Amino acid sequence: MIRIALLSKWHVHSEGYGDQFASIPDVKVTAIWDEDPARGKAWAEKMGCDFEPDLDTLLAREDVDAVSVGTATGMHRDVIIKAAKAGKAVFTEKVLSFTTKEANEIADVIRETGVPFQISLRRRTESRICMLKKLLDEGTIGKITHLRIRDAHDGASSGWLPATFFDISQCGGGAMMDLGAHPMYLSLYLLGEPETVTSVFTEVSGKGADDNCISVLKYADGAIATSETAFVSKRCPFSIEVNGTGGSILINDLFGNDIFINTSDGMRRISAEEVGPNRPEPVFLFAESLRENKTMEFPIEDAVALTRLMEAAYKSAETGEPVRY
Repeated sequence: MIRIALLSKWHVHSEGYGDQFASIPDVKVTAIWDEDPARGKAWAEKMGCDFEPDLDTLLAREDVDAVSVGTATGMHRDVIIKAAKAGKAVFTEKVLSFTTKEANEIADVIRETGVPFQISLRRRTESRICMLKKLLDEGTIGKITHLRIRDAHDGASSGWLPATFFDISQCGGGAMMDLGAHPMYLSLYLLGEPETVTSVFTEVSGKGADDNCISVLKYADGAIATSETAFVSKRCPFSIEVNGTGGSILINDLFGNDIFINTSDGMRRISAEEVGPNRPEPVFLFAESLRENKTMEFPIEDAVALTRLMEAAYKSAETGEPVRY
């Protein structure tokens, strides 16, 4: 039995993660801590577990093997380090931290303690993304010259995101820091580490944080990637476009899980049936890795790389200049 504690309902995905953990037969949610006691108590009542108002006390409990961190990003460093030093496995929402310095501090403790760690990089469990990576690695469209990834919604313009998502002291940034993490970590996954990052961020909704964003990643081999996100785009389909010297590949939510490949041999469609079902989502992968003592799918190195890319993107948006990754 894997016994897990849920740390804070601050993030919009925290409740969903808690429900996923509770749905796994050999996982038991034993306790909840929240920096907002009223919120935490109500969540614990719903989950049918203990509420513990003191984080240190919770982390000292023998019936806690692992924690799921859903606090404000600004609290990640202190909470994750405490959990790791207490010997608890760590599952955390992205991004890891505001700065590379803090990310490295967390990473040092994770490595020193040896506790299992996984960050939630959900889109890397999608079958179409895994298939795309395979196609690119196989040279299906030759040398990659351009990658465009867009992930956007209307959380600010339609008013359904909580106000905390625009509080820079808590989240470190707006749309790019949150939703924009998906295009960013996918760019790292598909093309690797860039040389420089150049960003243009604007604010459309007037809520106090970036909500309309593009970052351009330049690679040593001449490739360019654009990472696009927004909280002010209604009914905007998630999409990936990859162009190379031998053709192009397109993924778009309007086409479901189908993948379209266009080369000199003509247009080819890989159907959703051929692509296959998605892999288990990060919560289930985390539980499986703990159960089977396997290497975590999305380890601390992936988490640090994402923070490093985010920090460069925000510095560029602030200065108006390219920033070396």
